[in-house]
Amino acid sequence: MQYRGLPVPVRPERLGVVIGRGGETKRAIEKAFNVKMLVDSNTSTVYLTPAEGGTPLGVMRAKQVVEAISLGFNPQDAMLLSDERYFFEVVDLGEVAKSRNDLRRIKARIIGEGGRAKRTIEQMSGTKIVVGDKVVGIIGEYENVEAARKAIEMLARGRTHATVYGFLRSVGRELKRKRLELWERRI
Repeated sequence: MQYRGLPVPVRPERLGVVIGRGGETKRAIEKAFNVKMLVDSNTSTVYLTPAEGGTPLGVMRAKQVVEAISLGFNPQDAMLLSDERYFFEVVDLGEVAKSRNDLRRIKARIIGEGGRAKRTIEQMSGTKIVVGDKVVGIIGEYENVEAARKAIEMLARGRTHATVYGFLRSVGRELKRKRLELWERRI
């Protein structure tokens, strides 16, 4: 069967999550972005087209949600992308890793013992993070995603956790200062 629309490949083991129990996730994506989703379970591909009154931007945002869920985000976190303040970025660890062992070591540094480093980066940057096979996905507001991406790249290049957390603290202070200035201008 030939499908039309923007094809979005999905990891086969995550296709059920994209659809959701009784199709609830699929319906939520279609409603939030005003798109139609056709799912080809044979090729594990989702095809996106604008619904009546839909826009190409809606299709692109829905594509990001499907990609985020395919990477490993839960649907609730991925649906944060329905708010235009939120962004999705993927950091390719293959660009830094020189071998399989190097990739494994880098992922271990990002995740940390019992997931502690990943949770700390999420909390300090105000983002959601998923570590995939060769990539790291980040969802959050633009400045927060940028901070998390830089922190992950720093860890991947061998910087210490203490250095990375210090960087995140300084970025957090700067973002807080900027938001306070914006708030004061409104008054």
